[in-house]
Amino acid sequence: MNFNSLLIGSEQPEALAAFYTKLFGEPTWNDGGYTSWQIGTGVVSIGPHSEVKGGNETPGRLIWNLESEDVKGDAARFAAAGATVVAEPYTFDEAPGSWVATFADPDGNYFQLMSPMGPEG
Repeated sequence: MNFNSLLIGSEQPEALAAFYTKLFGEPTWNDGGYTSWQIGTGVVSIGPHSEVKGGNETPGRLIWNLESEDVKGDAARFAAAGATVVAEPYTFDEAPGSWVATFADPDGNYFQLMSPMGPEG
């Protein structure tokens, strides 16, 4: 198998797409109310969804992760671009040198920056 894509449904997809454009740059694809960015081998898409109303009331239920060689630097860039910081970059005693930072988008969805994981991860 290969991970293909993540669709983030929103009642306000245009505002969410504008937010992610600040983080990821110009979209790879934008048509019919859907906006997408190629990130590594996967795609992150934003679009309308009839069953989504308002903000995410349980943002910790699904957290998507982005691998970063520079978690601290990218975290600072994301915060400057308007991402809500949920957790500043932190590390674990069990994984020295590995970093994680957690953010929320304008709809309240959580996403994280993470140090690359080795084959044992």
